[in-house]
Amino acid sequence: MKAVIFDFDGTLANTLPICFQAFQQVFREFDDKELTADEIKSMFGPSETGIIRKNLLIPQKEQAIELYYQSYKKKHSEFVQPNKEIDALITYLKKEGYKLGIVTGKARRSLDISLDALQMEDLFEVIITGDDVLDPKPHPEGIEKALSLLGVHPTDALFIGDSDADIEAGRRANVQTIGVQWLPDYQTIKFGVKPDHSLNKVEELIELLKTGVPNEL
Repeated sequence: MKAVIFDFDGTLANTLPICFQAFQQVFREFDDKELTADEIKSMFGPSETGIIRKNLLIPQKEQAIELYYQSYKKKHSEFVQPNKEIDALITYLKKEGYKLGIVTGKARRSLDISLDALQMEDLFEVIITGDDVLDPKPHPEGIEKALSLLGVHPTDALFIGDSDADIEAGRRANVQTIGVQWLPDYQTIKFGVKPDHSLNKVEELIELLKTGVPNEL
C-alpha cells in the first residue's frame, strides 16, 4: 500500500455533532423547522451549500449558507476536540511514507475551519472537497481525482470512511475499503455496502498495515 485516503466527518474528526447543530440552526431560523440528526443525515451527499440550496424552502439561500458557516466556526471548539489516536495514526502513516489524502463531501470553507482548528492543515498531500467534484460520493469521482493527483494506482490505495456512500465510492474506484466506527459519532450504524475491512479502533488500522494489507482480496 502506498496511499491512505480518508473521508473527514466521522472518520478523521468527530465533526458530525457540529454539522448537525449548524444545519439545525439554519433550518430553524429560516424555515422555522426542527430537524433531527437522522433527517439531516438523509440529506448528506452534496456539500453544505448544496444541501442548503436543495432543501431550504425560503429563497434567502446565500444568507442561510453564511449562517451555517458562522455557526460552524463559532461553536467548533465547543463541539470538536483533537483526537490523540487520530493524531498518532497520521504521525505513524507519514513516518512510514504513506501518501495521505482526504476525499470529503464537505465544502472547502468548512473543511478549512476544521483543519485549522485541529492543526491538521499541512498533513495531507491532496484534499478533494465537495466543491471539487461534479458528482459526490457514492460516485467515485473524488477518489479517482485523489489517486490521479497522488500518482497512485487504485490497487495501492485504501479509502477509509464511516458511511455506505464512502464504501460504495471506494469500491467503484477499485480501491480497498475500510469501514470505520472508531469515533463517538459516525454516519452508518450497520454497513449496507460491505467494506473489505471493518475497524472499531484507530490502532487497528496500524496493526492491519503492519501485518500487510493484500493488494487484492
